[in-house]
Amino acid sequence: MNIREEQHIDGSAVRAVHLAAFIKTSAEANLIDTSRLEADSIVSFIAEEEHYVFEHIIFSPMTLGAHEYLTLMDLAPVTALPERQSTGTALINAGLKRCKILGVGAIFVLGYPDYYGKFGFQPSACFRITSEYNVPVEAFMALEPPPDYLNGAPGTIKFHIALQTI
Repeated sequence: MNIREEQHIDGSAVRAVHLAAFIKTSAEANLIDTSRLEADSIVSFIAEEEHYVFEHIIFSPMTLGAHEYLTLMDLAPVTALPERQSTGTALINAGLKRCKILGVGAIFVLGYPDYYGKFGFQPSACFRITSEYNVPVEAFMALEPPPDYLNGAPGTIKFHIALQTI
Protein backbone atom coordinates (compact mmCIF):
# COMPACT_ATOMS: atom_id res chain seq x y z
CA MET A 1 0.00 0.00 0.00
CA ASN A 2 1.25 3.47 -0.90
CA ILE A 3 0.04 6.63 0.85
CA ARG A 4 0.64 9.87 -1.03
CA GLU A 5 -0.78 13.32 -1.60
CA GLU A 6 -3.57 13.45 -4.13
CA GLN A 7 -2.51 14.80 -7.53
CA HIS A 8 -4.62 16.38 -10.25
CA ILE A 9 -4.63 13.15 -12.28
CA ASP A 10 -6.26 11.31 -9.33
CA GLY A 11 -9.51 13.32 -9.52
CA SER A 12 -11.64 10.77 -11.35
CA ALA A 13 -10.32 7.86 -9.28
CA VAL A 14 -11.05 9.74 -6.05
CA ARG A 15 -14.56 10.58 -7.27
CA ALA A 16 -15.11 6.89 -8.08
CA VAL A 17 -14.11 5.94 -4.52
CA HIS A 18 -16.67 8.37 -3.08
CA LEU A 19 -19.42 7.29 -5.48
CA ALA A 20 -18.80 3.62 -4.62
CA ALA A 21 -18.72 4.27 -0.87
CA PHE A 22 -21.86 6.44 -0.86
CA ILE A 23 -23.97 4.63 -3.46
CA LYS A 24 -27.26 6.35 -2.56
CA THR A 25 -26.01 9.87 -3.21
CA SER A 26 -23.31 11.78 -5.05
CA ALA A 27 -23.20 14.47 -2.34
CA GLU A 28 -19.85 13.36 -0.89
CA ALA A 29 -18.23 13.12 -4.33
CA ASN A 30 -19.60 16.57 -5.18
CA LEU A 31 -18.25 17.91 -1.88
CA ILE A 32 -14.76 16.69 -2.75
CA ASP A 33 -14.95 18.18 -6.26
CA THR A 34 -16.09 21.52 -4.82
CA SER A 35 -13.33 21.46 -2.20
CA ARG A 36 -10.70 21.02 -4.90
CA LEU A 37 -12.08 23.84 -7.04
CA GLU A 38 -13.02 26.48 -4.48
CA ALA A 39 -11.31 25.92 -1.14
CA ASP A 40 -7.75 27.15 -0.78
CA SER A 41 -5.17 25.14 1.12
CA ILE A 42 -6.80 21.74 1.12
CA VAL A 43 -4.79 18.71 2.26
CA SER A 44 -5.74 15.55 0.39
CA PHE A 45 -4.20 12.06 0.49
CA ILE A 46 -4.94 8.77 -1.22
CA ALA A 47 -4.11 5.13 -0.53
CA GLU A 48 -3.29 3.07 -3.58
CA GLU A 49 -1.91 -0.28 -4.62
CA GLU A 50 -0.35 -0.65 -8.04
CA HIS A 51 -1.83 2.72 -9.07
CA TYR A 52 -5.32 1.58 -7.97
CA VAL A 53 -6.83 4.25 -5.67
CA PHE A 54 -8.99 2.70 -2.96
CA GLU A 55 -9.04 5.20 -0.09
CA HIS A 56 -9.13 9.00 0.25
CA ILE A 57 -9.04 11.70 2.92
CA ILE A 58 -9.37 15.47 2.67
CA PHE A 59 -8.87 18.39 5.05
CA SER A 60 -10.57 21.71 4.18
CA PRO A 61 -10.20 25.19 5.71
CA MET A 62 -12.62 26.48 8.36
CA THR A 63 -13.13 29.71 10.28
CA LEU A 64 -13.96 30.43 13.91
CA GLY A 65 -16.07 33.56 14.38
CA ALA A 66 -13.99 36.71 14.70
CA HIS A 67 -10.78 34.72 15.11
CA GLU A 68 -9.81 34.99 11.44
CA TYR A 69 -6.10 34.78 12.31
CA LEU A 70 -6.46 31.10 13.29
CA THR A 71 -5.49 28.41 10.78
CA LEU A 72 -8.10 25.66 11.07
CA MET A 73 -9.00 22.57 9.04
CA ASP A 74 -11.91 20.14 8.84
CA LEU A 75 -11.04 16.44 8.48
CA ALA A 76 -13.79 14.96 6.33
CA PRO A 77 -14.43 12.57 4.87
CA VAL A 78 -12.25 9.47 5.16
CA THR A 79 -13.61 7.22 2.42
CA ALA A 80 -12.74 3.78 1.05
CA LEU A 81 -14.04 1.45 -1.61
CA PRO A 82 -16.46 -0.99 0.08
CA GLU A 83 -14.25 -3.98 -0.74
CA ARG A 84 -11.15 -2.24 0.67
CA GLN A 85 -12.45 -0.92 3.99
CA SER A 86 -9.66 -0.35 6.47
CA THR A 87 -9.28 1.84 9.50
CA GLY A 88 -7.99 4.86 7.59
CA THR A 89 -5.29 5.25 10.23
CA ALA A 90 -2.43 5.66 7.76
CA LEU A 91 -4.29 8.32 5.78
CA ILE A 92 -5.32 10.22 8.90
CA ASN A 93 -1.76 10.18 10.24
CA ALA A 94 -0.38 11.38 6.88
CA GLY A 95 -2.92 14.20 6.75
CA LEU A 96 -2.33 15.26 10.36
CA LYS A 97 1.41 15.30 9.75
CA ARG A 98 1.00 17.50 6.64
CA CYS A 99 -1.35 19.86 8.52
CA LYS A 100 1.24 20.23 11.27
CA ILE A 101 3.98 20.99 8.71
CA LEU A 102 1.70 23.62 7.13
CA GLY A 103 1.20 25.29 10.50
CA VAL A 104 -2.45 24.34 10.97
CA GLY A 105 -3.29 25.16 14.57
CA ALA A 106 -6.38 22.99 15.03
CA ILE A 107 -8.22 20.28 13.14
CA PHE A 108 -11.91 19.51 13.64
CA VAL A 109 -13.81 16.31 12.89
CA LEU A 110 -17.33 15.01 13.25
CA GLY A 111 -17.02 11.33 14.07
CA TYR A 112 -16.83 8.54 16.59
CA PRO A 113 -15.19 9.74 19.82
CA ASP A 114 -13.62 6.36 20.60
CA TYR A 115 -11.98 6.18 17.17
CA TYR A 116 -10.79 9.78 16.80
CA GLY A 117 -9.78 9.95 20.45
CA LYS A 118 -6.91 7.60 19.55
CA PHE A 119 -5.44 10.44 17.47
CA GLY A 120 -5.77 12.94 20.32
CA PHE A 121 -9.09 14.54 19.33
CA GLN A 122 -11.18 15.89 22.20
CA PRO A 123 -14.75 17.19 22.24
CA SER A 124 -14.67 20.74 20.86
CA ALA A 125 -16.84 21.76 23.80
CA CYS A 126 -13.67 21.45 25.92
CA PHE A 127 -12.45 24.52 23.99
CA ARG A 128 -15.86 26.25 24.16
CA ILE A 129 -16.27 25.74 20.40
CA THR A 130 -19.42 24.55 18.66
CA SER A 131 -20.34 23.61 15.11
CA GLU A 132 -22.57 25.77 12.95
CA TYR A 133 -24.64 22.62 12.40
CA ASN A 134 -26.78 20.75 14.92
CA VAL A 135 -24.49 17.80 15.65
CA PRO A 136 -23.99 15.64 18.75
CA VAL A 137 -21.69 17.51 21.14
CA GLU A 138 -19.55 14.45 21.87
CA ALA A 139 -19.02 13.75 18.16
CA PHE A 140 -17.71 17.20 17.15
CA MET A 141 -14.06 17.12 18.15
CA ALA A 142 -10.87 19.15 17.88
CA LEU A 143 -7.15 18.44 17.87
CA GLU A 144 -4.53 21.10 18.57
CA PRO A 145 -1.12 20.18 17.17
CA PRO A 146 0.41 23.18 19.00
CA PRO A 147 -0.92 23.02 22.57
CA ASP A 148 -3.24 25.84 23.71
CA TYR A 149 -3.74 27.14 20.16
CA LEU A 150 -7.46 27.58 20.77
CA ASN A 151 -7.12 29.27 24.18
CA GLY A 152 -9.15 32.45 24.31
CA ALA A 153 -10.91 31.69 21.04
CA PRO A 154 -14.39 30.36 21.85
CA GLY A 155 -17.09 30.50 19.22
CA THR A 156 -18.84 28.70 16.41
CA ILE A 157 -16.93 26.92 13.67
CA LYS A 158 -17.96 27.71 10.11
CA PHE A 159 -17.16 25.42 7.23
CA HIS A 160 -15.70 26.87 4.03
CA ILE A 161 -18.37 28.87 2.18
CA ALA A 162 -18.01 26.70 -0.93
CA LEU A 163 -18.95 23.64 1.14
CA GLN A 164 -21.97 25.17 2.87
CA THR A 165 -24.15 24.92 -0.23
CA ILE A 166 -23.69 21.18 -0.77
